Amino acid sequence: MRQYNVAIVGYGWVSGAHIAAINASKQARVTAVYSSRPLDAAELSRRHGSPLTCFDDLGRMLARDDIHVVSICSYPHQHAEQLIATVNAGKHFIIEKPITLTLDEARAVAKAVNAAGVKGCVCFEGRFSGQFLATKSLIDQGFLGTIHYAEVDYYHGIGPWYGQYRWNTLKSSGGSSLLSAGCHALSSMLLCMGNEVESITTVTTRSQSVHFSNYEYPTTSVSILRFSGGRLGKVASVIDCLQPYYRHIHLVGSEGSLLDDKFHSQRIKGLDSHRWSVLGTNKLDSGNVHDHPYLTQFEAFFSALTRNEDMPLTSFNEGMLTHRLALAADLSAEIGKPLTFDDVAV
Repeated sequence: MRQYNVAIVGYGWVSGAHIAAINASKQARVTAVYSSRPLDAAELSRRHGSPLTCFDDLGRMLARDDIHVVSICSYPHQHAEQLIATVNAGKHFIIEKPITLTLDEARAVAKAVNAAGVKGCVCFEGRFSGQFLATKSLIDQGFLGTIHYAEVDYYHGIGPWYGQYRWNTLKSSGGSSLLSAGCHALSSMLLCMGNEVESITTVTTRSQSVHFSNYEYPTTSVSILRFSGGRLGKVASVIDCLQPYYRHIHLVGSEGSLLDDKFHSQRIKGLDSHRWSVLGTNKLDSGNVHDHPYLTQFEAFFSALTRNEDMPLTSFNEGMLTHRLALAADLSAEIGKPLTFDDVAV
């Protein structure tokens, strides 16, 4: 039995991936869509294979008692206002990254969510990919020992050929290299290294390619993170590259190392020290949202809702840690000095 009716806010590219994953889950179905554009409910119902009601008034949709969860897939500059309206209506929520574009908005959103007492899911869905679940398992079982250095980088050329480009170039909509995309790498860094970040220092640059000349902000950033115990991490967010989509990960520990989908461990006898062993899992190597592991993530969220618990890995509070770190990184680049979580408290 499906327990949750889900409403979609914003009908664009990513919403199609959300609808497909939600309807493929065992626990939920999409029953409503809000958009500022006129939509044909009959045509959308045929396209997605289930009855949908379309709304052009968000408040009217949120007032429906038969809607239990709202999935926010709109433009980033709309997220804060729509999320606050959603939780004030008592609805649980799924929200695409970034949660907000500014620290003031993040504080307002955190206050509203905590006051409403609802549950949330932040779409750092890479944490639910086979690659990162396998990586986290290796870490948790001690095959890498204590990791003292990590690189987790995001390479995705978001140019005129990519749908997000038309609004991503604007500071008021894209925000920054990290907020628009590279926050996925920050999320994966925290997954691997833990949340005990003592400081983050960020510098930025940009491509001279004409393809990226319309961007109103630096399109490449490099952040150095200092973790508890003196451990170090590096996150590059590069959305002005001319290459295939690539998420780089390199972990160096006291018992072994991991490089993308390969590893070596001193704790496994008989391994050739001159060759990597390969993880039998698919790499997260596509910028197409329809290839992302939303189904696994959303099923974890709905299952947690049924237990009245925060979901694992990407709850609102967990997702907000990554979001605050992205905001701290951007502020560090702006003022030219290291920052801490305390500098971006919510």
